[in-house]
Amino acid sequence: MHGEYKVPGGKLVVVDVDVEDGVLRHVRVAGDFFLEPDEALEAVNGALEGAPADTGTAGLAARIDAALPAGTVLYGLTSEGVGVAVRRALAHATDWTDYDWQLIHEPAQPPALHMALDEVLTAEVAAGRRPPTLRVWEWAAPAVIIGSFQSLRNEVDPEGAARHGIEVVRRISGGGAMFVEPGNTITYSLSVPESLVHGLSFQDSYAYLDDWVLGALGDMGIRAWYQPLNDIATDQGKIAGAAQKRVVGPGGGPGAVLHHVTMSYDIDADKMVEVLRIGREKLSGKGTASAKKRVDPLRRQTGLAREAVIDRMIESFRARYGLAPGKVTAGELARARELARTKFTSPEWTARVP
Repeated sequence: MHGEYKVPGGKLVVVDVDVEDGVLRHVRVAGDFFLEPDEALEAVNGALEGAPADTGTAGLAARIDAALPAGTVLYGLTSEGVGVAVRRALAHATDWTDYDWQLIHEPAQPPALHMALDEVLTAEVAAGRRPPTLRVWEWAAPAVIIGSFQSLRNEVDPEGAARHGIEVVRRISGGGAMFVEPGNTITYSLSVPESLVHGLSFQDSYAYLDDWVLGALGDMGIRAWYQPLNDIATDQGKIAGAAQKRVVGPGGGPGAVLHHVTMSYDIDADKMVEVLRIGREKLSGKGTASAKKRVDPLRRQTGLAREAVIDRMIESFRARYGLAPGKVTAGELARARELARTKFTSPEWTARVP
């Protein structure tokens, strides 16, 4: 069995392993990491040899830590990362490069339709009728997108939203509210087979699915990192937030994961705090200066046009994993439009947590 895992902010860890009589055998760890002294690698392999095959990531990491020679230095590598790679091998996890990725980047669409497309396309991936997909959104109208479990009245000031003509919709994933304006926001979705994140904890899957965009930002001169549980940050402040939803496959079989990210290209902080109640609480009454500090837009950090940032992100993904142009099919669009009408614009769904 073969497993791979790129340590967030670090290097690739590769594990080849067999299971015999319920324990790990013939363990071989490799990768482009740095490790001193040389004999530490054999210590890692030896620590894993004979471990029960059902040992979790934390247990595998503890075995490795106990076996490392005194003064061992790991760079680009962690004992937990090795444990994750082992678990991914045992789960027969797939890798990004195992798939033919498809890009969807279509003209601007209404907020409710975006919510519906996420649900429909991820269900199609779960059913095996669609390849793993990167979808870049274009917004037809300003909106506040609240998480699946958030209270509508606690998050949104209805008078502020009405005054600024901002639609409020609820998405299928958890997490916090997003304040969105066309031209000021970069949003994308990944709809991926569940096997891509096999062996990863819920938290680890966020870091794993965010890794490519950290590389893309690095290519634009921005040193960014994953900040648990679901943020992307720089030393200037938060620039993005992610959310996920797991979708069960047909008949309860292997499904798919929706991972979507909203990035602040620019932001009208004055308007945001008039529309979002929670923004006022998080800022503890410090005003819009704190809002601008807490969310630092990509426009200022890159000096690039929004379209140029998106183009560079897409090219970075394509260079890493391949990416073919695609589109929403007529059948997918019809189902999404119906779902937008019956669910995502309905008061029952939007206010399901009043």
